[in-house]
Amino acid sequence: MVETTRPSVIIVMGVSGSGKSTIGSLLAHRLHWEFEDADWLHPASNVDKMHSGIPLTDEDRGPWLRAVAAWIDQTRHAGGHGVVPCSALKRRYRDILIGDRSDVRLVYLKGDETLIARRLATRHEHFMPRSLLHSQFEALEEPGSDENAIVVSIEPQPREIAAAILSALNMGENAHRKTHLRTSAR
Repeated sequence: MVETTRPSVIIVMGVSGSGKSTIGSLLAHRLHWEFEDADWLHPASNVDKMHSGIPLTDEDRGPWLRAVAAWIDQTRHAGGHGVVPCSALKRRYRDILIGDRSDVRLVYLKGDETLIARRLATRHEHFMPRSLLHSQFEALEEPGSDENAIVVSIEPQPREIAAAILSALNMGENAHRKTHLRTSAR
């Protein structure tokens, strides 16, 4: 059996406004991997609720999380690599997305509510209103040590954050060109 030492999929998690899409896009670009923003996979009913300032329930999130997990599985089964920004605020959500997929890696963009509120105040044309930020922090369950997450502060510039993540993954600027394979005996 052949295993890669790099993940097939990276999930970039955090509350709205933490920079998930920006950082995820930078990672995908630098690694030459597919990019799929989990926000694009929300059913229209979820988007309508959030536009109206109504927090989503776990029931609302179920179809969305299954759609994100399906994208992850499609990417993995096709032998591809991808980056998906996804809030994944609760452990049970991450269990749906990662489960026993040992080749899926979690990156947590960590920042405080004041900093993120300032960022959201400058953001336009996004369906997640600033008024829902506090509910996201209330729902947030930071990854436990058993989740093997890479935790990165959102205070540096996006390029610095992406570089720190790539370094933590041992996937520096040219690592995407190298193949790290390990063959185990049958």
